[in-house]
Amino acid sequence: MTSSEQTVVTYTGIDAFEAAVGSHLGYSDWREVTQDQVDLFADATGDHQWIHVDPVRAASGPYKTTIAHGYLTLSMVPLMVQQIYRVTGLAMQVNYGVDKLRFPAPVPVGSRIRSGAELVKVERIPRGARSTVRVTVEVEGGSKPACVVDTIAMMVEAEPGA
Repeated sequence: MTSSEQTVVTYTGIDAFEAAVGSHLGYSDWREVTQDQVDLFADATGDHQWIHVDPVRAASGPYKTTIAHGYLTLSMVPLMVQQIYRVTGLAMQVNYGVDKLRFPAPVPVGSRIRSGAELVKVERIPRGARSTVRVTVEVEGGSKPACVVDTIAMMVEAEPGA
């Protein structure tokens, strides 16, 4: 799908979102992972391991090219998920944490990735809910996902009339 074809699914309030538990919510657009992104992430984190930042050395390494940091792949999840769904009627929604984070396959530089999302659960709390969404990052043409993570978000309901 291209950006012009992408449709963000909107859930009006926590009740509507909760009704979707167990559902696949959709897919993001495909995004190319570039060496510039990997290099900037290496600079930001101080992780300059050759498999990420040295294309010449990586060409003779196990993947025959540089690969994205696993945490770079994870950091792209919010951007991709916002292309899949949104919940309206909230005062705010913030990241609460992650569970079950795995990086089963590498993301070669120059490849394209996308995320799929499945709503695992919604737990009610005072003034809102915590949602768990399983995000699977795929590499185009890959046989295994690059990242599987259960993301947890805190959703705070808007005050009536706000």
